[in-house]
Amino acid sequence: MADIVISSSKEEAEKQTQPAAHACACGEHDAELPELDARAIPHAIRHATIFGALDSLAVGAGLVLVAPHNPLPLLDQLEGRAPGAFEISYLEEGPESWRLQLVRTS
Repeated sequence: MADIVISSSKEEAEKQTQPAAHACACGEHDAELPELDARAIPHAIRHATIFGALDSLAVGAGLVLVAPHNPLPLLDQLEGRAPGAFEISYLEEGPESWRLQLVRTS
């Protein structure tokens, strides 16, 4: 059953029906995207761990992935799993590390 919202203006009604901002006690909310350093993840579970993190993102949310090499195989797998679901931007391209910003678009 839907909640009934009584308000004096359209703007006030829209604010009241919007989901509440994330409010937890972790104290770790930054304006910047979280960074996932794949170099620290054991190779045997690296892709599965990254996919788990990406699967948890809501539309409009994202993360910065730090990889020890250009993650083209991972990006190919991601496109196969979720075609067009992420906007990908390279922030740094080697030689020590690659940093990519991945934002969920759908």
